[in-house]
Amino acid sequence: MTVKEIFDTMDYGAAPESAAEALAWLVDGGDRFGHFIGGAMTEPGEVFEARNPATGEVLAHLTQASAADVDAAVAAARRAQGRWARIGGKARAKYLYALARLVQKHGRLFAVLETLDNGKPIRESRDIDVALVARHFYYHAGMAQLMEEELPGREPLGVCGQIIPWNFPLLMLAWKIAPAIAMGNTVVLKPAEYTSLTALLFAQICQEAGLPKGVVNIVTGDGTVGERIVAHPEVDKIAFTGSTAVGRRIRKATAGSGKSLTLELGGKSPYIVFDDADMDSAIEGLVDAIFFNQGQVCCAGSRLLVQEGIAGEFAARLVERMSKLRIGNPLDKSIDIGAIVDPGQLRHIEGLMARGGGEGHVHQPVPAPEGCFYPPTLVTGLSPSSLLMQEEIFGPVLVSTTFRTPTEAVQMANDTRYGLAASVWSENVNLALDIAPKLVAGVVWVNGSNMFDAAAGFGGLRESGFGREGGWEGLMAYTRPAGRAAPVKPAKPAAKPEEMEVGGLDRTAKLYIGGKQARPDGGYSQAVFSPKGRLLGHVSLASRKDVRNAVEAARAARGWASATAHNRAQVLYYIGENLSARAEEFAARLRDMTGTTAAKAGAEVAEAIDTLFTFAAWADKLDGAAKPVPMRGVALAMNAPVGVIGALCDDRPLAGLVSVIAPAIAMGNRVIAVASEAWPLAATDFYQVLDTSDVPGGVVNILTGPHEDLAKTLAGHMDVEAVWSFSSADLSGRIERESAGNLKRTWVNNGLARTWPARDWLAQATEVRTIWVPYGEG
Repeated sequence: MTVKEIFDTMDYGAAPESAAEALAWLVDGGDRFGHFIGGAMTEPGEVFEARNPATGEVLAHLTQASAADVDAAVAAARRAQGRWARIGGKARAKYLYALARLVQKHGRLFAVLETLDNGKPIRESRDIDVALVARHFYYHAGMAQLMEEELPGREPLGVCGQIIPWNFPLLMLAWKIAPAIAMGNTVVLKPAEYTSLTALLFAQICQEAGLPKGVVNIVTGDGTVGERIVAHPEVDKIAFTGSTAVGRRIRKATAGSGKSLTLELGGKSPYIVFDDADMDSAIEGLVDAIFFNQGQVCCAGSRLLVQEGIAGEFAARLVERMSKLRIGNPLDKSIDIGAIVDPGQLRHIEGLMARGGGEGHVHQPVPAPEGCFYPPTLVTGLSPSSLLMQEEIFGPVLVSTTFRTPTEAVQMANDTRYGLAASVWSENVNLALDIAPKLVAGVVWVNGSNMFDAAAGFGGLRESGFGREGGWEGLMAYTRPAGRAAPVKPAKPAAKPEEMEVGGLDRTAKLYIGGKQARPDGGYSQAVFSPKGRLLGHVSLASRKDVRNAVEAARAARGWASATAHNRAQVLYYIGENLSARAEEFAARLRDMTGTTAAKAGAEVAEAIDTLFTFAAWADKLDGAAKPVPMRGVALAMNAPVGVIGALCDDRPLAGLVSVIAPAIAMGNRVIAVASEAWPLAATDFYQVLDTSDVPGGVVNILTGPHEDLAKTLAGHMDVEAVWSFSSADLSGRIERESAGNLKRTWVNNGLARTWPARDWLAQATEVRTIWVPYGEG
């Protein structure tokens, strides 16, 4: 195309980026690469091809890691971890700073190599990905510097296994490695099979930064390599970003192993446009939300919800804007949409469109060139239940429907099994900030999309996973309270004596569901004896139906989440006051059940009262944060309740019960507490305290019975958002396996007794939701 033709047509001319330096780097590596283990590259072994998705050309041959390779990488990480932790945060900060500077120095090489390997447009690799990678290492260098002062009493987890996807190969590497090594962990990272080249270039800059051997290890290969890392007994934590299906398998595979786990999974994010939105801005934001990186983004705004009155005009203007998008050679700096990462992913997109596209009207104003490309697509006229509205397509396909009222918009937005991100567009800030917290999403963008920063936590809810990456909250996933926990010693309830002493009238303690005493659905009860052989009473044995009833009651009490923190604090103080008034009675009950001394019984009651007052104090003081993100705007980290929490209590009859109830309800959750299996009567006395303390029905539900029977139902229930277990029964593995159904959060003891700081209880009782609010004119 000549200059005259460009001016005559106003078409973009080609602006190709040279790939010479990146190709030379591959040639210098012999086009065959081993793994990065113990600070050095290994000799290549059995290889597979890395291809340029835009052209199909082979870029290099990478080594398929064997079991021995994974063992060697984990062993190198284990050898290095203790020394790396001991050098301290200030020393580690210098290495992270060096890595950040080297990413910047090699920025163009990283960008071109990423585009060659992944197929994304060079301007995205250059201007977004590489800049964010450097930002993550700079930010976490600061976190390492401040660790001893700002995170006292916390220590690294150990060896972290990290498995990253192919859509943001280098950026996901930084998201995972930077916080892990900043906190004193070491890493074994597996990049995606399709896109491993920038990880191997990063290995080179680890050497240039002088990073101690074994702190970062990188092994390449297919999914079997990831499975070996997940299953390795010397790995202390797994961090995975990828599909929900694989995340569910990892949850099951790590169940009962004691490994820490964070999952950042799929999404079907709503993009909500109200009739007062700036339409031009909303359309530009939408182009960024869905066509960025060819739509291969877990938080892509792939589900367009437009207010009915403007839907026709909005769709017409959107199609017109789409007609101006340029699709083609990703190394061309004027290209908007590059190549799909692999022919297999292209077939997946085409297959879903063939199955679901007929339910609506398909708009494809720009044709795709031959090869591994898919045209930008809009599908209008769908219903909320349509296949394409529910399934993650992971391509440049936008699906759309309409709504009438803000309430309907929220209902439709939340009508998905995912909960990763959302966008809200309105010029009415009152409306936008009213809608944003109602959306079930870990991240909400107001009048924007795809805003990320190392200071702002990112992560999902529901089947989009759990855990956060970025910010202070992201460091919880890479640290734990210092010290070692002792094994749990199960309590031994008093056995039925040959001759029992019976006093007074028979009294069977019922269950406590929905603010009322309830008979067990199964009709069974169990006698409770004192160590001296006296029959103290009977307790109900809860069943699966009782768990279901308790969950229904808890769901019905959702108004507790919207009660003010001040009101929740008052209720907790009131519970503490009423328990204090009956302290002697509860202490006597503890002595009767357990045979403990008067001093120890009194101390346990005092501990329960103190716990109630502590979390009453925290109820209106656990504030969020305005994150210092580099933009004209603010990213608000807001603490929200998890939802319905099922908790299996430890064998402290009263203190164990109160320790799970108090933090849960302080943060606005509803709780189903399963009392101590050995000594349940203190819990059934406690609901009398709840009845006189203004606790709304359904906020606290108390069940008694065998933990093993009730744990499976709680963990598998789709309307329970989290399960905690401090039971002396060996339930951790079962709970984690069953939780994979809806990928609920779990907090289990793995057979260990540990005293948790208040901050840890509060972190487990909340979800951090990041709401981005840009501001300013022009």
